[in-house]
Amino acid sequence: MILSEKIKALRQRMELSQGQVAETLGLSRPTYVQIEKGEREPALSEIKKLSAIFGVPQKDLLSAQEPQDSYDVVLEKGDKPKHESKPNMRISVPQKRIAIFKEVLLYLLEKVGAKPNVGETVLYKLLYFIDFNFYEKYEEQLIGATYIKNHYGPTPIEFKKIVDQMILDGEIESVRSSYFQRAQKKYLPHRQPDLNKLTGQAVKHIDEVIARYSDMNATDLSNYSHEDVPWISAENGQALDYEAVFYRTAKTSVRSYDEDNV
Repeated sequence: MILSEKIKALRQRMELSQGQVAETLGLSRPTYVQIEKGEREPALSEIKKLSAIFGVPQKDLLSAQEPQDSYDVVLEKGDKPKHESKPNMRISVPQKRIAIFKEVLLYLLEKVGAKPNVGETVLYKLLYFIDFNFYEKYEEQLIGATYIKNHYGPTPIEFKKIVDQMILDGEIESVRSSYFQRAQKKYLPHRQPDLNKLTGQAVKHIDEVIARYSDMNATDLSNYSHEDVPWISAENGQALDYEAVFYRTAKTSVRSYDEDNV
């Protein structure tokens, strides 16, 4: 499979528009369309950004093989893959706390998934603030997902691969709806979260994030995330740096640094 076809297939799988990818790459849409048509070879810097956007290693992006329909989630020690009998179920996800990701997502869906404003984009932002606010407050990671910078705010690149696996495992269901006449993707949980995998501190923190952000719509949450230093300080298409939370302004900071010095 040639590179231009693979890029197009991966973009469509991620349900991104040509304009979204073009903006993340810092290109005009017509210039990006040339890449998908095979009329322009992407530069090395653009390959790196495309790799981050699609969550695919550069060597896999540049290989002649077709992109896989699904992937193996890298499970934490002690977890057992449920689809060992299916050789095509391979996911190349960086080592992340996959089990925690799943339980946090299920907890969000249980608490606020039925709200009309909570579609996939709002879930992206709630996960972002859960991760980055936790890191600012406690200086350790909760989920530890990788979030890239794009026009609509921080996007967890592991989300689609993990969710696809959860759908196959019957843990959640993807449904289509509309919100103010706009198409919206929502997820319905088919099991309760296993809170034994989350600390009391983590659950309390997630509840605080829910209370603070879950009534905001996708546009408001995206705009708010654009005012956060981790997003501001990152290049388009690049991963956001967790350490940047310690340079947040008062508007987005969730930690009282005066109390730390008492």
